[in-house]
Amino acid sequence: MNKNNKKIIIIGGGIAGLSTGCYAQMNGFDAIIFEMHNKPGGLCTSWNRKGFTFDYCIHNLAGTGNLKLAKMWQELDAFNNEDIIQHDVFVRVEDEKGQKLNIYTDIQKLKKHLKTISPEDEDVIDDYLNAGQSLVRADFFSMGMNGISSKLRIIPQAYQIIKWSNINLEEYAQRFKNDFLKKAFPHVQYNMDGSGIPLFPHLLFMAGFEAGDLGWPKYGSLQFSKRIENRFKKLGGELRYNSLVSKIILNDNRAVGVILKDGTEHYADIVISAGDGYNTIYNLLEGKFTSDFIDSYYQSYDESQEFGLQVFMGLNRDLKGEPHAIALLINQDLEIEGMKRDSLYVEIFDSTTGLSSEGKSVIKVVMRGNYNYWKKLKTDKDSYQQEKDMVYHKVINLLENRFPGIKEDVEIYDVTTPLTVERYTHNFHGWQVWSPPHGMMKIMFQGLSKTLPGLQNFYMVGQWAEAMIGIPTAALSGRNLIKTLCKKDGKKFRTQEK
Repeated sequence: MNKNNKKIIIIGGGIAGLSTGCYAQMNGFDAIIFEMHNKPGGLCTSWNRKGFTFDYCIHNLAGTGNLKLAKMWQELDAFNNEDIIQHDVFVRVEDEKGQKLNIYTDIQKLKKHLKTISPEDEDVIDDYLNAGQSLVRADFFSMGMNGISSKLRIIPQAYQIIKWSNINLEEYAQRFKNDFLKKAFPHVQYNMDGSGIPLFPHLLFMAGFEAGDLGWPKYGSLQFSKRIENRFKKLGGELRYNSLVSKIILNDNRAVGVILKDGTEHYADIVISAGDGYNTIYNLLEGKFTSDFIDSYYQSYDESQEFGLQVFMGLNRDLKGEPHAIALLINQDLEIEGMKRDSLYVEIFDSTTGLSSEGKSVIKVVMRGNYNYWKKLKTDKDSYQQEKDMVYHKVINLLENRFPGIKEDVEIYDVTTPLTVERYTHNFHGWQVWSPPHGMMKIMFQGLSKTLPGLQNFYMVGQWAEAMIGIPTAALSGRNLIKTLCKKDGKKFRTQEK
């Protein structure tokens, strides 16, 4: 460390914190990251069970192709290009009659497939996929790489944004004449049927796939995080694990350091929180620096959230040839968390993904999860575990219909709930960031809480600062903050590609 360099403390070693640290080191700051866990990545993680890797986070990663966002991942050395898997099918929707809808990542191939299923829906199909094709050149996932100028690039797409943001997947599905497409289409975006998700985000995914920019990094989320951690350390950064920050030290409304759970105090010129927004604002800072807009956001959470409940299985079965993801539509009664479910979202990882050995596979089933349901159960440890086991058994019984004999092939299973995430990351209710009830355009251009009113020398980065979901969002947030700090100090922002 150079005593003349400004010192930065970063709270949290997730993707936002690691990215911030890397760019800080590239630009003459001395960065130290305090992470509560014993490994990097935060939510971007995976873990090993009996030779299987259960991957919690990455579904499709923007920036894995040749568009502008790829430059950031090269700077962070996040993956080797040869380790990127490009899926032919984003998701297959299947019903119990054997009808199948493949959402191909090639738009023309998908258009042909849809018209084969339902020639009478040609106009609806063209309207949907021509919109996706028109968004390819806009490169929405790179929005933010060059600050406000890159965001201004979306202005010509304003009509498309408004049009496709005002209709959700369920509503668009009703335009189809074909009964199967009406039933299947609401499940094409991570099986978020019933969530009211607008069609526009799905169109962005179709554009990203068409551009070859939404791949999956082999070996999964923890390996991805470890590569960025290694980059940070090679740049000279310091990362301390098992170091839970309990309070931010203030001096005359200026952030000057942090106090760890062990009572030690650490001081810096700048404090940056890359951790959970609620914990940062209302616990570490005791709610002293907030606004009506921020307060209203944190009061708008739902009781349950997509991806909140996940079931993992390590299988003694080779699932090569199956699509990466299947949304299974089911007619049987399935009640989980006291709520009836009519579908299961199944992600499949064969040995080519690096998550299992040859001849074996991993299955992950992702569902909506209710925090309060599990919080009540947690008061009795045995009841909590029994309920997790029951969820697994209900899921595996249903999968038996699709994969006969699969029960006998399961070598190990694991179930994560919102409380699992809360325990390992301190995320509020175990949630990821949710869409705001109002002020979306303001958030797109300004974020939610990159700074806090009345507090100096303090910044926030990551999904909670931006109020927008995604790993690239988290990494870009850190990159852009360091660019801002460089401008404030009157120096040129520099990057280094590995």
